[in-house]
Formats: sequence, C-alpha cells, structure tokens
Amino acid sequence: MTGPQHHARAARTAPPGPPRRATLRLLKQLFTDRLALMGDNAEAYGDVVRIAIGPKAMYLVNHPDLAKHVLADNAANYHKGIGLQEARRALGDGLLTSDGETWRKQRRTIQPVFQPKRISRQAAVVAAEVDALVRRLAAHDGPVEILHEMTGLTLGVLGKTLLDAELGGYETLGHSFEAVQDQAMFEAVTLSAVPQWVPLKKQLHFRTARDDLRRIADELVDQRLANPVENGEDVLSRLIASGSDDGASREHMRDELITLLLAGHETTASTLGWAFHLIDEHPEVGERLHAEAVEVLGDRLPEHEDLRRLTYTVAVVEEVMRLYPPVWLLPRIAQADDEIGGYHVPAGSDVVVVPYTLHRHPGFWADPERFDPGRFDPANPDGRPPRYAYLPFGAGPRFCIGNSLGVMEAVFVLAMAARDLELRKLPGYAVEPEAMLSLRVRGGLPMTVHPRTAAARRAA
Repeated sequence: MTGPQHHARAARTAPPGPPRRATLRLLKQLFTDRLALMGDNAEAYGDVVRIAIGPKAMYLVNHPDLAKHVLADNAANYHKGIGLQEARRALGDGLLTSDGETWRKQRRTIQPVFQPKRISRQAAVVAAEVDALVRRLAAHDGPVEILHEMTGLTLGVLGKTLLDAELGGYETLGHSFEAVQDQAMFEAVTLSAVPQWVPLKKQLHFRTARDDLRRIADELVDQRLANPVENGEDVLSRLIASGSDDGASREHMRDELITLLLAGHETTASTLGWAFHLIDEHPEVGERLHAEAVEVLGDRLPEHEDLRRLTYTVAVVEEVMRLYPPVWLLPRIAQADDEIGGYHVPAGSDVVVVPYTLHRHPGFWADPERFDPGRFDPANPDGRPPRYAYLPFGAGPRFCIGNSLGVMEAVFVLAMAARDLELRKLPGYAVEPEAMLSLRVRGGLPMTVHPRTAAARRAA
C-alpha cells in the first residue's frame, strides 16, 4: 500500500523496545544503573526506543537529527520532564523547571548577567579563587576529598561572579543539594508512588534540605535589600529590580536563587571531578596539560584571553564532558502528538534525549569509549561530529545560560592545577558514575596531592 493512507499508518507505528517480560530487569536498572538502562536499549533497538515500565512509557532519542527536532525545531511541543518535574518541590518555578511565558520572562531577566563581556570581566575573580584553592591543596598533608573541594570552589565562584555575595559561610549548601537530587530521582523512578508524608530517611533529609535552601535564599535577598548595589548587574540586583517592576514575589526570587545555586555549581564541580579522575588514568594527558600551562601562563594567573591559548586544556574539558556530560539526561514531555524518526509519539509521553549515549554513538564517534582530547583539536575541525551529536550544555532555546562561565572556570582549574600539582587517586579506589540530576562520581573522589617545585614555593 502506498499514498497518504499508508503514510498515516506508518506514522502511528510505535518504536521498537524491550518486551513486557523485561519489566523486572528494567525496573532494577531504573533504580540501580540508569546509564546502562539507556545505553543497553539504544544499542539493542536503535535511535528511537520505547521503554515501557509499568503504566509509563519513555521514548529514548539517540540521534543528532532527532535530538535537534526535540530540542530545537519543535521545542515548543516539549516541556521539562521526568526528574525536573519532581525537583520542582525544592526548586520551585526557577529557570531550570519552568516553561512557557514564565520561563521566557525569567530568561530575559537573568540573561544580561551572562553576557560575554561581563563574563570576561569576571576572569580575574575566577583566577583568584582557583589560585587560593591550588595554594590550599599544595599545603595540604594527606588525602583530600576532591569533589568537596571542587564544590566549595564552584560555589565561591558563583557567589562572587553572579551574586556579588559571599557563600563561604553556607557550608550546608552542597549537602542540601545532594538531598534534593536524591529525592527528585527517587520520586522519578518510583513514579511518585510513595506519599511524601511517609517518614523515610530520604524524605526527611529532603525536607530539612529544602528548608535550608529556602533559608539561605531568603538571607541572600535580605542582605541585598539591606545593602543595595546601585545599577547592580548581578543576579540578586536584577531579580529585585524585576520584582519591583512586575510584582514578582519573594517566592519567585527564592526559586530563581535556589535554581541558580544548584545549576551554577553542580555541573562544573562534577565535570572537574571526572577530569581529575581521567587525568589520573592517563598521566600523559596530565603532563601535556602541565607543559601547556607552563608555556602559556608561566607563574602568573590566567586571564580571559588565555582561553584562546590554552587549546589543549580546552580540548580536555570538552572531551571530559563528552564522556561524562554533567547533564546526562534532557527530559521532556510531549504536549501534542508528534512523529520522531518516523515513529508516533503520543501527547503526554516522556521523551528523553540522552547526551551520555549520544556522545558514545558509534555512528558519530570513532572508538567512543576512549578518552581522547585530540577529538577536539582546533587544528582538525573536520574531525568534529555533527552539531547535535555533542550536547554537554543542551541545545535549542534552553541551551545552558552559564556555559561560558563554566568552561572558563574548568579550564582555569585544570591549567593551574596541572601547572602546580599532581593529583592521584588512592590506590585501588573504584570510581563509578552516579546518574542523578547531574552525572557525578559516586561517593566522592579522595586523592593525594603532590606539589610540583614551583607550587611548593608559592604555597610556602
């Protein structure tokens, strides 16, 4: 049969996927190994997969053209989905979880803070924070928990560059955000079947964390209201000004601040954790990073213009984010029926673009499991894959607003750390990924610090 009738019938066809008898295995993977759930099914069934678990069906999209369709070409049909919907209990209607006109207004309010010229002016602040971290590590005796150090760094940078505020006194922030991620993912994988009033340890931790985050956000707003900055360009100043213009509530400001605090530190800290792990696994990469940092920086702090000179360091950051994208899952909910890759996707379906699997797609990446910063060598632009095969910051209208600040921070950290230090994992320590709202190292990353000669002099 040919013609319109046949085309309509083809468009109603459901994508391939695991059979119903695989439900128990899928449930186990959903709870214990979400990366394997996505990767195994993409490998087995192709670039569009329907994964049915109980009453829910999830559509996995794993091709650059199809990712472009969902995230950019037909973005209006796809609102934020699984995981982010559950995170709304703590984050409220911030930039990460909101949709429609609410999201557009929020984006317009915050966008100027991330203008390239303003971010470039923050380079000295970032470099000074990284320098303090490297000096502290160089003087450290014994193992350090490197993820804890990176979280402290990224929160400090976020406070000074985006909020014009000190976050050093809020030591609970990192733990509170962990509890938020744990609860959001728990609700997502249990389909919110466990009532929120059930006094599970996880849910009790979440309530305490949510109250802590709200308290911190309120304190930051109160401090700025008490000490306003004339013509302030930071997020706090813009939120307060926006509130006076359109009647936005204190709750709105709180939601935006909590969202910014999470998104602004978690992704960069996770990327740096994976970077130090991979550099330790590939010492030749560490030596090349060291040589480039010595050649470009000498003994001085990096400047924004150095991003064009630290080409290998930038390539390392990009390759780290290929293998371990900080945002490993881009979840959406279809608002109306759609066709993806020739398959029917009904309204209300959970549709997920998975950078973790897309970045390992053998059709677009040679030897995809291998760590190879040379893939991003600017001297070989023809070696780069199609635009939508690499999505560390998402794509389309919801492309990550803070990508330039995050990359600058990561590059400065790797360059200065490689110049002054060697970081080594504890012997026998197993590194495993944990796929929450971000892709982090499970259980932390203890490392020993070995200062190079120049770093020892600086620390002294």
